[in-house]
Amino acid sequence: MGEIERDPKHSGDRVFPRLMSDSTVTDGRLTALLDEGAQFEGKLSFEGVVRIGGTFKGEIFTRDTLVINPGAVVEAEVEADVVVISGTFIGSVAARKRVIMHPPAVFRGTVTTPSLRIDEGVTFEGASYMPSTPETT
Repeated sequence: MGEIERDPKHSGDRVFPRLMSDSTVTDGRLTALLDEGAQFEGKLSFEGVVRIGGTFKGEIFTRDTLVINPGAVVEAEVEADVVVISGTFIGSVAARKRVIMHPPAVFRGTVTTPSLRIDEGVTFEGASYMPSTPETT
């Protein structure tokens, strides 16, 4: 998945994909980070790239990219262009461009997207819908 970035606040055994090298993320511009230990409940809308490493419950709307890190727990209704899931997700995702799930992701819910990639090692419990053309909402 590209270069690896070490989390400076934790021991050397913890690594995260570097957004700048990830071809699934358009320009790597990190807008916000809800890191491990943080909890948020409500509605989130943003431009750019947001990474969630903590706990989130609610709704997420963006025309950009949402990244759910390993260890994160997200229970939400999501509308985005691109969603990359490596943590636990419960709810529904509507992605205009693509959804990518990397281990150790656990997905429980519904995903609607024209491009879906589920890597080996991901737990997927739910339904997927793949329209032939991207949604224009």
